[in-house]
Amino acid sequence: MITIGQLAGYVGVSIKTVRVHHAKGLLPEPDRDASGYRRYGANDVIDLIKIRTLAEAGVPLARIRDLRSATDEELQQALGEIDDDLTARIHGLQSTQGRLRQLAAGRLAPLPVEVGAHLERLARWGFTPRWVQLQRDLWILVFATHPDRAITLFHEQAEILADPALRQLFLAYDHAYDLDADDPAIDELARRIAEAHRRRYGPDELPELDVPSEVPALIQGTVSASSRAWRRLDILIRAQLDA
Repeated sequence: MITIGQLAGYVGVSIKTVRVHHAKGLLPEPDRDASGYRRYGANDVIDLIKIRTLAEAGVPLARIRDLRSATDEELQQALGEIDDDLTARIHGLQSTQGRLRQLAAGRLAPLPVEVGAHLERLARWGFTPRWVQLQRDLWILVFATHPDRAITLFHEQAEILADPALRQLFLAYDHAYDLDADDPAIDELARRIAEAHRRRYGPDELPELDVPSEVPALIQGTVSASSRAWRRLDILIRAQLDA
């Protein structure tokens, strides 16, 4: 027979943890000996090892208590489900570890070859290095957060820029970065962009990125925050589209 301190030491938990398990009905409290101390046996060690193993696997204590009264068949089924869940969590952690190592190596996310070719075309078309880098960062964000939708969104954007007239509007947007926020050219550019938007999508229904998150707003906020001229330009465009 061993003391509570020895029991906790053998299993690798604290005495407080053993007492919590007693209080929650996970581990029955043994009777006290003549000296008033509780004495534990081999079965208590085995039970505590089971509890610790399940708890470390992420099983809630209430669920562990229920499993104590389960039949052998029910216990095996429950352990199989717990094992499957643990395997899925391990795969998720391995994926996260891979991304962490990419981050440490300065590679946030690999972009598809066609996206890289598109970014090179932007430079040849006259977009500034600042704009090309911004686009690279934003596409990394989209591909990392919405891999199932990212390539479709990219193709839509590439199709727009393949139109020379629309590309000129994007170029004008890019080069408006250094303008004074009150420059009249910003008002004129906002009007032209809003008109092009309506011609492409119609006046009644304005498109939205089909992604269930705040990524579109984050992207627009990133763009707007980098320039007072861009911020005012976006406000004017929204006002004209909402009018």
